[in-house]
Amino acid sequence: VQLQASGGGSVQAGGSLRLSCAASGSIFRINVMGWYRQAPGNQRELVAAITSGGSTNYADSVKGRFAISRDNAKNTVYLQIDGLKPEDTAVYYCNAGVTIATMGGLYECCYWGQGTLVTVSS
Repeated sequence: VQLQASGGGSVQAGGSLRLSCAASGSIFRINVMGWYRQAPGNQRELVAAITSGGSTNYADSVKGRFAISRDNAKNTVYLQIDGLKPEDTAVYYCNAGVTIATMGGLYECCYWGQGTLVTVSS
């Protein structure tokens, strides 16, 4: 299973970006999908998550500015980022809990995308 993230870039404060992350491979089911970010010198933190049924959860710092969504038919998760602030500058990683089918049964594994850089200038 691979997660391919895209959509990062350099924007000015107040701007918007839309990140995408597509999962591919031998996927039986994708459960929770989420976005994390890691700024220089900081730990990776959860930004937003969405279940297969569409329930969402956000970090307090991004509520009202970020919106996570997913297209289950395309195995893709999106992160719409509006009102960007310089403190949003970070590498953004997508994450997915994926159930895979093997001869031994179903197993759930956690996968990470390669990260996409978001840089916000003031």
